[in-house]
Amino acid sequence: MSSGITLSSATRQNLLSLQDTASLTSTTQNRLATGLKVSSALDSPVNFFTAQSLSNRSADLGGLLDSISNGVQVIQAANQGITSIQKLIDSAKSTASQALSTQVSTTGTASTDFAGSASTVAFYVNGTAKSTTLLATDTIDSAITKLNTSAGSTMFSKDTSGKRIVLNAGADVEFKDTGSQTALGFATGGTGTTDKYGTGNSTVGQSGDLTVSGVDARKKLADQFNSLLTQITQLSKDASFNGVNLISNGDASNKLHIAFNEKDTSNLDVQGQDLTASGLKLNAITAGTSGTGNFLLDADIKTTLTSLSGASDTLRSASSTFGSNLSVVQNRQSFSKNLINVLDTGAANLTNADLNVEAANSQALTTRQSLGISALSLANQAQQSILQLLR
Repeated sequence: MSSGITLSSATRQNLLSLQDTASLTSTTQNRLATGLKVSSALDSPVNFFTAQSLSNRSADLGGLLDSISNGVQVIQAANQGITSIQKLIDSAKSTASQALSTQVSTTGTASTDFAGSASTVAFYVNGTAKSTTLLATDTIDSAITKLNTSAGSTMFSKDTSGKRIVLNAGADVEFKDTGSQTALGFATGGTGTTDKYGTGNSTVGQSGDLTVSGVDARKKLADQFNSLLTQITQLSKDASFNGVNLISNGDASNKLHIAFNEKDTSNLDVQGQDLTASGLKLNAITAGTSGTGNFLLDADIKTTLTSLSGASDTLRSASSTFGSNLSVVQNRQSFSKNLINVLDTGAANLTNADLNVEAANSQALTTRQSLGISALSLANQAQQSILQLLR
């Protein structure tokens, strides 16, 4: 049969103090080891769940921050595309201006003296059909007058001998048939005809007496212009980031959606635009149905230059829009980063331990424990004195 051991009041009190000290020491050591003063709901339910809520929102915003960062890159890719397209537009303007400054001319002197004959002379001036009827009684002077009247400008004259017709035109002059060439004394350019200026507007080969300049040069510049339009379209389609392209498609469905909070109640939709060549209303230069394409006409080149200026205005407007959107997204990106820092700091303030305080507590508890052991020893010495009396 066991019996209880009776401890003195002083001894029991010292033991309780040592137990309290040991408990506090354990708590302090745990805080020093984990860095947390609240590591579970048992430590402080209010602080623990509040900090958890703050940390969860911080994590949600951190996930959105990745999406916002992607949105910034998508808009920057679009802006970079616009900058590069503008350089191509400038090159296209230079090409068109060069074509406009390239003079088209047809010059030459007939190899045969003019001999009046009843005939119809049909020719084209820059693709526009002209014709005049010559009579057998026409002299070279009257024939030249009729030709210039039909042409609408003074381009026919006679050489110093007064017997041969001279053609000096600031335009591309083509004859419809060989009869029209020989009627004026020019050598024939071949018997075959082509619909050079559209269906039904056939011409024969150019006479060897005549020299045409500028037409081929303008055609090459037109081909160069078309190549630049192809590059504009290709570049706009390549200006994508992570599969999103804001400048190759202007459909309402082509937009970038960026959420700024975890409930998506704060967001921004960036609408895509069609900045391809067709979207900028830039048309390729071709021969066309009338055959007067390939930069042959100054009026067509000026129209092209006007369309290029309009394309530049469209690009500037798009750049301004995307720049404004980029500013908004970058501002929200900075705000989200700062808010995440605020949330994390708030959560830390509720749960993190002050290591300086805990270190000081640890030192104090060590001293307190030593003093408690000494006090327990002194309490036991009182009982040992009674034992000496019993001896």
